[in-house]
Amino acid sequence: MAESANPVKLFGKWALDEVHVSDISLQDYIAVNGKYATFVAHTAGRYQRKRFRKAQCPIVERLACSMMRNGRNNGKKVMAVRIVRHTLELIHILTDQNPVQVVVDAIINSGPREDSTRVGSAGVVRRQAVDVSPFRRVNQAIYLMTTGAREASFRNVKTIAECLADEIINAARGSSNSYAIKKKDEIERVAKANR
Repeated sequence: MAESANPVKLFGKWALDEVHVSDISLQDYIAVNGKYATFVAHTAGRYQRKRFRKAQCPIVERLACSMMRNGRNNGKKVMAVRIVRHTLELIHILTDQNPVQVVVDAIINSGPREDSTRVGSAGVVRRQAVDVSPFRRVNQAIYLMTTGAREASFRNVKTIAECLADEIINAARGSSNSYAIKKKDEIERVAKANR
């Protein structure tokens, strides 16, 4: 009863119940609404204890965790959550949409669907194209977007939040200005050549 009267809003602003995952294969791996709805992207859950447990981690929190990379930022989760909060604010200002929906669309668009793996026998190594599991698509998409934002903001006047907002908006549009979309296209092109 209390939940229906008072819906869970991320950072007290963004309604999560209206966010829709359009790709049916990724619905189990993008945890947004229902029991995964949280007020802040910091649940202190033990998501690395077991394989696939991190699929239950709220998707915005996974984005925050992925921002804590590169040695000097390790473990600074409060800083990462702050960056993500600013990013969502910027996305809302720039697109006028629910920023969580934009993030979900960006993740759906920027995960590669086909990849190539190394198949080696008796010293002969060749690449073989393989389909990518939905879970890896989500992981890869988050990694590519945060890496793109980190590279864009390094030695640049733009803040990391601004770069991440640009990256997510471009990825959600499917624009090739996005680092993640460029990488995804490149991975899929290499895989197609190795079929």
